Parts: sequence; structure tokens; C-alpha cells
Amino acid sequence: MVAFLSARRFHGLVAFAAFALLGVAFYMEYQMGLEPCPLCMFQRIAFFAIGVVSLISALRDSISWHKKLAWPIVVLSLLGAGLAIRHLYLQNLPAEELPACLPGLSYMFEVFPWQEILEAMVMGTGECGDVVWTFLGLSIPGWTLVAFVGMALVNLWIALKAK
Repeated sequence: MVAFLSARRFHGLVAFAAFALLGVAFYMEYQMGLEPCPLCMFQRIAFFAIGVVSLISALRDSISWHKKLAWPIVVLSLLGAGLAIRHLYLQNLPAEELPACLPGLSYMFEVFPWQEILEAMVMGTGECGDVVWTFLGLSIPGWTLVAFVGMALVNLWIALKAK
């Protein structure tokens, strides 16, 4: 492999991509006025965690560290991909089959036990079924799925083949 394409540089690129995608998410929320649904929030958390672990690895100059830290990134990427797939599933359900919309998070934190809040957020709600933006035929969770799969593949390569 060309020295330029080292595991360290790949982790730096993954960290940059994860934080850039968070920047895009915040731009869409605060500049475009697109409110994130619960599944969107969990996907943001996954990107943040991937970015932090990738940045830690990029700052290390040891291939053993890169290989060890690639596995948690693979797991986080697959979890994020699972959330994106669930989100796409909800977006493709007929309107009458969508789960009910929930009250705001601040109200839920005051009234519901945290286990119910977590379950409701992971399973998605009615607003998770709304397609509010598309690019080249893919909605936001479609693009996040592409990003999560790409990050998983890069880190799987690092974990198994990088030297």
C-alpha cells in the first residue's frame, strides 16, 4: 500500500468525515430548518463517537493502536447503519402503519422512565417516516447509511490488512 494511504491517514479522514457530517446535520437543522427526529439524533451520536475514536487513532503513531481502535469503529459504524436501515424502513412504510408521534423530549424526560424514552427513540416515531430532503434520490438516512457502510469497510480493512 502506498505510504500516503496509511491507517493513520485513513483514521484522520474518517474523523474528518464524521465531524463534517455532523456539521452538515447542524446546518440542515439550524439553517435549513429541518428538525431531527429521534433516529437522526442517535445517528448523530454514532457519527460523533466514530469521529472521536478515529481522531484518537489518527493522533497515535502505532499500527497496533490503529488495528485495535478500528474494531470499535466498525461496531459503531454497523450500529449506525442499523439505525439508518430502521429509519429507511420507517420512511417506506405506508402512512397508516407508521408508529405514533411522541411528545417533545423535554416532556418525555419529565414524565417517562428513561428505558421507555430510549426504546421509543431507537424504534423511531411517526416523524421518522417523513422524507424532508433528498439528493440524487436518497433521503438523509440513505446518505448516512452510505457513510456508515464506507466507514465500516475502511476500518475493517485497517483491522485486517493494514501494515
